[in-house]
Amino acid sequence: MHGLVAIFRKEMANFFVSPVAYAVIAIFLIIVGFFFWANVSLLSVISLQAANNPMFAERINLTDVVIRPLVQNMSIILLFLIPLLTMRLFSEEKKSGTIELLLTYPVNDFGIVMGKFLAPLSVLLVMMACTLSFLLIMAPLGSFDMGVFISSYLGIILMGSSFIAMGVFISSMTENQIIAGAISFGAALMFWMISWTSSFTGPTAGTIIRQVSILERLDSFLKGILVVSDVSFFVFFSAVFLFLTFRSIETQRWRG
Repeated sequence: MHGLVAIFRKEMANFFVSPVAYAVIAIFLIIVGFFFWANVSLLSVISLQAANNPMFAERINLTDVVIRPLVQNMSIILLFLIPLLTMRLFSEEKKSGTIELLLTYPVNDFGIVMGKFLAPLSVLLVMMACTLSFLLIMAPLGSFDMGVFISSYLGIILMGSSFIAMGVFISSMTENQIIAGAISFGAALMFWMISWTSSFTGPTAGTIIRQVSILERLDSFLKGILVVSDVSFFVFFSAVFLFLTFRSIETQRWRG
């Protein structure tokens, strides 16, 4: 555990000493803030148009007009930003030659991998925590479903942790940060878009594709429903790629 904490602190220092974390967090908040402003503006326009139609006005709420679209936009933004957090974790160590030094430290593979996984996950949590200020802004605008808000954020964090685990593994396979980032983004995009092909791949293949689709798994969270199978999928997804990272580190240690 001491070794895990040491690796975690080292990676967090690397994130915040360099401009990487600040740039990623700033980009995320600027884009999300724009979408939030756009959604709130749309709510205002719809509310004005519905002023003469009480029945239509009753159907308008913050949850459907602001929260769900905002979280959906967050998930897309993270497809682009998470690879920026993970691409250098092992690639930089390999390129600079410090990977051999890291493997000689009195730290087991679990501490190395989990320390490098938890650092970008912590940055993701900081990013999500910063968006909680939207709650204060939305409060005067009307009521919203807090359950949907909480489950949507939980879904985003689980999705983000899955992509982080995948990015950590990909980073452990190459010494080129650009290649690691590009492959991580491509893989995340594939898992995101794969459900689009389910309609023309046949019933059996379509069912399998929907089971591994990030978009399909995230949908229940956006509806405010916590499905055990969806939570288990994200946990299993992360565990698989972390296990593959363990194996990659073991191979590196064996070759060294």
